[in-house]
Amino acid sequence: MLIFSLRRLNLFLFTIILLTLLSFSLSFLFPGNQLVNISGQVNATDEQLAIIGESYNQGGSLISQYFAYLSHILSGDMGLSMSSQTPIFNEILIHLPATIELTLVALIIAMAFGIPLGFIAAIKHRSKVDDTVLTISMLGYSIPVFWLGLLVILIFSIQLGWFPSSGQISLLFEIEHVTGLLLIDIMLSDDPFKWQAFQNALAHLVLPAVVVALAPATIFIRLARTAMMQVLESHYIKAASAKGLSFRQIIYRHAIRNAMVNVIRDVGLQFANLVTLAMVTEVIFSWPGIGRWLIESIYQRDFTAIQGGLLVLSSYIFIVHILTDFIYAGLNPIARGKKYGS
Repeated sequence: MLIFSLRRLNLFLFTIILLTLLSFSLSFLFPGNQLVNISGQVNATDEQLAIIGESYNQGGSLISQYFAYLSHILSGDMGLSMSSQTPIFNEILIHLPATIELTLVALIIAMAFGIPLGFIAAIKHRSKVDDTVLTISMLGYSIPVFWLGLLVILIFSIQLGWFPSSGQISLLFEIEHVTGLLLIDIMLSDDPFKWQAFQNALAHLVLPAVVVALAPATIFIRLARTAMMQVLESHYIKAASAKGLSFRQIIYRHAIRNAMVNVIRDVGLQFANLVTLAMVTEVIFSWPGIGRWLIESIYQRDFTAIQGGLLVLSSYIFIVHILTDFIYAGLNPIARGKKYGS
């Protein structure tokens, strides 16, 4: 496990270096002054630009400029937003927790519905149940997320009035910002109406989380179905059947546990797709996350915010991927070997 952890740590550091190189390169590729693009100081005088250029080592080589940029990033200085002239780091601290909350809840929903349906389809292989589940997964994956978001707003918000159509919580509630994760902050608050606030925040979360979770859930159906079919065809399942165990005992004692390990291996790979869907959903539901903030920055040509947002969002995806690898390695001892740790 030590070798596996060291290799994953090396991979994490190497990926972060590549991400910072990409973010640094964007300041040269965007139109305008490279120093303004990287610092966000659109209204700076020539003297102020000279001071900023010295802090970014503009007189040195590209390598020295990159290390100066990296030192700014590590110190939390991502520059100022070109549109609002507020620090990018503060903007990210405000918007990133909302995206984390939305994506994690959507991931839980996708796994809670997709994996059991995939297992059922594999157990009922070549039956009407299997065909029905596969048809549903194909239809769910084919629905565009922007169309689905507008459709659920029309049905469940406007016509039925069951759920709010936008925002994260009603303006009637004022929750103190502690962790940034709204549901956790509500539980930590001393507000006498925190249970009403929790229900209100949960109602705001349901529709966008379900919309984001639909496509990943269909992928989890196929992954779980394939994993379960492979497990049911393995030799130890046949040996368990030869010992006299019933089919129900084989499924609950052996098959589900081993199939889950193979599904968890691919969770990190699907998380990038889930975050991409979340960015579009945040715009539709006016969810105050980093995806919506990043798309608005693209419309406003806020190049400094685009660099910082892409860097943080990519790092978030990769961190979840690494954590998934560690969970998979903890459940599957074979994955900790030299062959799988490289």
